[in-house]
Amino acid sequence: MAEKKTEDTKKRPIIIKKVKKVVGGGHHGGAWKVAYADFVTAMMAFFLLLWLLNVATQEQLNGIADYFRPTLASVSQSGAGGVMGGVSAVTEGAMRTELVNDITDTIPSTIVDDDSQSPDDEEADEQGKKKLSQSEFEKMKAAEEEKNFEDAKKELMSAIENDAQLKELAKNLIVDMTPEGLRIQIVDQQGKSMFPLGSAKMYDETYMLISKVAQVVAKLPNRVSINGHTDSVPYGTNATYNNWDLSSERANASRRALVASGLDAARIANVSGKAEIDPLFPKDTTNPQNRRISIILMRQHPTGGTPAPQNVNQLRETSTNPNYNQPFRARVPADIP
Repeated sequence: MAEKKTEDTKKRPIIIKKVKKVVGGGHHGGAWKVAYADFVTAMMAFFLLLWLLNVATQEQLNGIADYFRPTLASVSQSGAGGVMGGVSAVTEGAMRTELVNDITDTIPSTIVDDDSQSPDDEEADEQGKKKLSQSEFEKMKAAEEEKNFEDAKKELMSAIENDAQLKELAKNLIVDMTPEGLRIQIVDQQGKSMFPLGSAKMYDETYMLISKVAQVVAKLPNRVSINGHTDSVPYGTNATYNNWDLSSERANASRRALVASGLDAARIANVSGKAEIDPLFPKDTTNPQNRRISIILMRQHPTGGTPAPQNVNQLRETSTNPNYNQPFRARVPADIP
């Protein structure tokens, strides 16, 4: 009997059943829906923010920014002492589309856009500027310029008087005010010339004197005019060199000395030689004091509202000083009438 069961068992096939367990329900589960819903919600909030930024004005945006970033500290112990003062940003009830307007309306006007200036304030400033007319402005600037010239004249005279090496040359310096500007003249005296006779190479003390002038002139913004003058003593009949050449070369030598002493070359308006056509003493054109270098600080704001004169004839015609041809001198030498 046992042998028969063994044979039946050998003939029966062996069947193996594999069971696959699916955890979480596979693709039929709902976990991904939660993540997707969060993503859609975030995108909706983002586009809603973009829409609010697009429809809001700059003033409203400033108000919202100040609301969320308050700069005023609460002085109250309660929660109603902040920027909003306990006022709700929105009204009770359903959501309203006027949210942005409601917020800016409840924020104090001193906080909303406090850095900007209203059109009314700008208009008031413009009206204040127009109260000062152009002529009054020019007069004010001319008076200021005149004071600067006077200060420069005093500074120059003081610097010459306090310099032991240049003190003796004070008699060679003439400083006066003209309609064209502050005029500084370096003149020859009897027995004391600034240049060798007939030469454009200046003496060492002349260079030192011009250097002092440059130090004072460099402090002012005015442009500079340099003119060379000679007496009326002519050169020989067959000479190729004349007073025009001499006065021009002396003026140019003075320009080089001024620039080397610190004056900005861009401030020099013109350099010219006048020969003997503009003598300091018209009744004595051979007087050695007619040989001089004239350095003029030109006015930027002419007095009286008229343009600054450009030549000697205009200077004499427009001058209100009856002693125009007898200007102030640093030290009046004995040989000057």
